[in-house]
Amino acid sequence: MQVLFAATWGFGQLAVQEAWRVWQQEPIADAEQRLLEAVVAGASAVELDPTVMSVGLGGLPNQIGEVELDAALMEGARLRAGAVAGVRRFVPAIRIAQRVMEQTPHLMLIGEGAERFALQQGFEPRSLLTEEALRRWSEWYQKRHAPEEVSTVRAAAADAHDTVGVLGWHAGHLVAACTTSGLAWKMPGRVGDSPIVGAGLYADDEAGAAVATGLGEEIWRFTLCARVVEFMREGVSAQRACEQAVQMMLRRLPEVGQHQAAVIAIRADGDFGCAATQPNRFEAYLCRDGEIFSIKPSA
Repeated sequence: MQVLFAATWGFGQLAVQEAWRVWQQEPIADAEQRLLEAVVAGASAVELDPTVMSVGLGGLPNQIGEVELDAALMEGARLRAGAVAGVRRFVPAIRIAQRVMEQTPHLMLIGEGAERFALQQGFEPRSLLTEEALRRWSEWYQKRHAPEEVSTVRAAAADAHDTVGVLGWHAGHLVAACTTSGLAWKMPGRVGDSPIVGAGLYADDEAGAAVATGLGEEIWRFTLCARVVEFMREGVSAQRACEQAVQMMLRRLPEVGQHQAAVIAIRADGDFGCAATQPNRFEAYLCRDGEIFSIKPSA
């Protein structure tokens, strides 16, 4: 096996397809940089698809109708990382996170600072709110001001958090990317796990890499991806590492099982695994040397 890509959810198929395409066509001789570019391209493809309403362009907005994007990137050779949070006018956010990693001494830029940096890097501002996202926000806003509907609307919003996480592996080198528009109807300024190194993603060539998706507050609370990578460092399989981390969450706080929290991982030797608090409602896609297939965690 020469190269492996993995990504969360049904739209992960688009992510791994694009990552594989770029891996094949990217003229960069440096395999580590080539893998990085492929993973970023895979995540970007999902961000730029307006039909995906939890990531990037067309993502469902916050309470005041603004789309706010969070994204992060990490590579496992030198533990370099870059992240952005609260980006409102630029897409794909994962590419801004890449520039933070490559062009600054910092790990994260947020809000206006991240947008100012994006402008300096040549990104063009644009509206991220599509007609469909605006229609859904307007419907939510009207229901929110009808007292009898409040609890129903809040419950529906609690499951609108399908982050795209993308992993890449080649010859023991690992890259992880995570990008999202966050929880639908969130408070302005809310940040979940996706741009947080150790929570939404982690990569270390000595052990493995992981990305998470689901309710960010729970994933961040348990620094889920760092735990998975440390389990792999101890020598367990990627599958067992994911299962142990999810089981630990459920043991410590059983109520976590009321929400989705899922993780996918690749060990340094290319072994893959995934687990979720609600396994029947989660899927991931793998691309192994161009062969793409869906994976569902065992219940």
